[in-house]
Amino acid sequence: MPDLRIAVLIDADNSPHSRIEAVLSEVATRGSAHVRRAYGDWTRNELKGWTGKLQENAIAPVQQFAYTKGKNASDMAMVIDAMDLLHSGEANGFAIVSSDADFTPLAMRLRQAGAEVLGFGQDKTPEAFVNACSQFLFLDKVRDTTSDDDDVASPLPAARKSGKELKENPRLMQMLYAAVDAASDDDGWADLGAIGNQIANQSSFQPRNFGYARWSGLIEEIDKFETRRSGNHLQVRRRGGRKG
Repeated sequence: MPDLRIAVLIDADNSPHSRIEAVLSEVATRGSAHVRRAYGDWTRNELKGWTGKLQENAIAPVQQFAYTKGKNASDMAMVIDAMDLLHSGEANGFAIVSSDADFTPLAMRLRQAGAEVLGFGQDKTPEAFVNACSQFLFLDKVRDTTSDDDDVASPLPAARKSGKELKENPRLMQMLYAAVDAASDDDGWADLGAIGNQIANQSSFQPRNFGYARWSGLIEEIDKFETRRSGNHLQVRRRGGRKG
């Protein structure tokens, strides 16, 4: 993943400018963000907050007028540019910054072509878009590691889900069970690293979206699993042994 050539495409109409440094910091851990574009109608007063951010972070503004009332020309421009970048070979990874479900088909098509798709959006982002991305991070959980200012570097307070709340998320639990089972040995034990790889292959879930820095902390909070140390490795299995 560090070798990814990532195109950062920002839906400025549906993204807060205050979190863009955190997004770019996160993208830098995955690859090189050699393309940075933000789309919107820059004549609108609502987007004035973006002006300084674009200059500071070398983001190219792409002007899109609303040609038809009720239609978002910025969405169409982003889709066209994404496909052009994909087919030209300029990018094999995409960071789509938006909370708009209209980008779900784009994320699916890019992944179908073998590209990595990182999604960034607000808590209101529809589940369909979240699930369509290779990985999805909510903007209030992303940390800006480029700043020395603690107030700027720290993400907004993340609500840490309790073990009870985690167990009440059926999709999360089904994904965890499947990942543990797929990576487990005959006794039901699975290395955490293999579990993490399995999760990455089957979903866009990230532990930070639930208030945890790592999968280990999240899994240890759920009493449906037991853990043990084997050398430097943490191992996990369903409590009571493997099912099925």
